[in-house]
Amino acid sequence: MTGWLTVKEGNRPLIVSFPHTGTTLPDDIASNFVSPERARRDTDWWIDRLYAFAADMGATLVHTAISRSVIDVNRDPTGASLYPGQNTTTLCPQTTFDGAPLYRPDQEPSDTEIARRREAYHIPYHQALESQIARLRATHGKVVLYDAHSIRSQIPDLFEGLLPVFNVGSNYKTTCAPQLAEKVETICAASGQPTVLDGRFRGGWTVRHHGRPGNDVHAIQMELSCRGYLREPIGAVTDADWPVPFDPDYAAPMIAALREVLGACLAFTERP
Repeated sequence: MTGWLTVKEGNRPLIVSFPHTGTTLPDDIASNFVSPERARRDTDWWIDRLYAFAADMGATLVHTAISRSVIDVNRDPTGASLYPGQNTTTLCPQTTFDGAPLYRPDQEPSDTEIARRREAYHIPYHQALESQIARLRATHGKVVLYDAHSIRSQIPDLFEGLLPVFNVGSNYKTTCAPQLAEKVETICAASGQPTVLDGRFRGGWTVRHHGRPGNDVHAIQMELSCRGYLREPIGAVTDADWPVPFDPDYAAPMIAALREVLGACLAFTERP
């Protein structure tokens, strides 16, 4: 399959990664799922639209059109859990976040098929990120990789209660400079929305793999609760009520906060 990976190059030292906004189910896989709607249910809905302003700021955008249900490019390619002891989805998920089976009986991917998907989608995605990091470091020295995510606010199988709106992840301030993580946390908290640094979602494979602050590559993850920018039905969802449409007016306060966050990332990289 071609055309699934999009890279829009900017000239400032900021890369925004969109690993979970894709909804494409390749033809050779699509019929194995229970339904296309269920396969797309856990998409990070409309995140690429939420951050559309980033290109105008000079950021580089890296996006996969492939659904995370096919392969999750933010998981360890070896299949090792990023959150030992906690429920989480795998490299090629077999259930939704709510525990519903994604595949028809006996249609789950084999080890051979998982390896094929890893070669076809996971490796090229991270090669694209590495290439953009190298390109920008050659000009600027210091680079921020910002991994953009969202998730429904209440998913009992993954976390208790209502998730904070802003979930900033730096894997305990190891994937980026502590002052960058703290600055982003401060901006988010100033919006008046519940905010946490390195809580339930402290950063997936992307930031842990690429973040090398000692080498001037600073990676940070932002996991947004959907209610912060969508009229989200809290709790379990069905195909009839999810996803809800993107409303730019409703999302405007979130966009303003995120614009400030990305501005702080750029200021961090461009300081002498």
